Amino acid sequence: MSPSILPTYKRASLAFERGQGSWLITKDGDRYLDLGAGIAVNALGHSNSELVEALTYQANKLWHVSNLYEIPEQQRLADLLVEKSFAETVFFTNSGTESCELAVKMVRKYWYEKGQENRVEIITFEGSFHGRSSAGIAAAGGEKLTKGFGPMLPGFVHLPWSNHAMIEAAINENTAAILIEPIQGEGGIRCLPDECLKGLRSLCDKNEILLVVDEVQCGIGRTGKLFAHEWSGIEPDIAMIAKGIGGGFPLGAVLAKINAASGMSAGTHGSTYGGNPLACSVGSKVLEIVNTTDFLNSVTAKSGVISQGILGLIDLYPDVFQEIRGTGLMLGIKCKCPNVDFVQKGYENGILTVPASDNVIRLLPALNITYEEINQALTRLEQTAKSLQKTI
Repeated sequence: MSPSILPTYKRASLAFERGQGSWLITKDGDRYLDLGAGIAVNALGHSNSELVEALTYQANKLWHVSNLYEIPEQQRLADLLVEKSFAETVFFTNSGTESCELAVKMVRKYWYEKGQENRVEIITFEGSFHGRSSAGIAAAGGEKLTKGFGPMLPGFVHLPWSNHAMIEAAINENTAAILIEPIQGEGGIRCLPDECLKGLRSLCDKNEILLVVDEVQCGIGRTGKLFAHEWSGIEPDIAMIAKGIGGGFPLGAVLAKINAASGMSAGTHGSTYGGNPLACSVGSKVLEIVNTTDFLNSVTAKSGVISQGILGLIDLYPDVFQEIRGTGLMLGIKCKCPNVDFVQKGYENGILTVPASDNVIRLLPALNITYEEINQALTRLEQTAKSLQKTI
């Protein structure tokens, strides 16, 4: 019998009935400490009471209304994002993939309106991930994403990660933009040094091209600042966000400077569900909670505790762990054993982690994870490492 769900996911044999903060619970009552948070989606944990309240309040008023009309909840969230970021204008989507699609369109329309319609090339990087749509896989370029889906959307130039000389050499009269993740998530928690991001900003300014940052996974407080690019002190022209902004409710956005978005006039883009009242009400509450000095400082402090604990585990289990990467609560452990083995063994110890490229496991916990839960996480990571080391 054919599966009723298209089998595009390789799923674990786990099903959860409910969630509570940093915990997922099966129908049998088994509790799992969730260090994946829906792959950086549940920024405030599962079933956060303040988000439930915001969602319920809005659900009792209005769920959906077309973008043919003004939507006050959408306007409020847009105003908050503009106030708290580099952006001057916002378009709401339902996911990071949709945000990528618009960012690519925005870049190309910008140059078209300037009378330079051949200026369509966007420089991207090895190891990147920008979603699984036609533009997303073409932008990333890896065979794992693109095989069998040709012909690819043209106009992307793929370069090695963080090689400034090659980037500069690749820029020509057809270059429209540089698109980069400040921290590669799927690519194995690879952090772009602040100096490199500053260098890219300078390179874009020198050549009068646009800088686009993909903050779908690393944005919304995950690194200890509202957006990861803030650590370098630069401002992009366009940013893609999603995941954490909805706290578990489908929501994404493209943030942009007015100049970069100048080609996008009425009718050039749209979304049936993008910016709906339910999503935007939740998004506003997420932003209200996350974007405070105390909250963001707590992310940095918790990162320090987890990182120190992991460094200790690396010393104790050198046949399992190799190194720690990342910043804030976007951390990765490069393994010596197969990372998928660690993820699988973790299930036996009631802990959920997420695999990534370069044999890395990702730790992307809820940003409000407690210190007690951090200690439990380190204990369960050690139990998993201990059981694996015995088999190596």
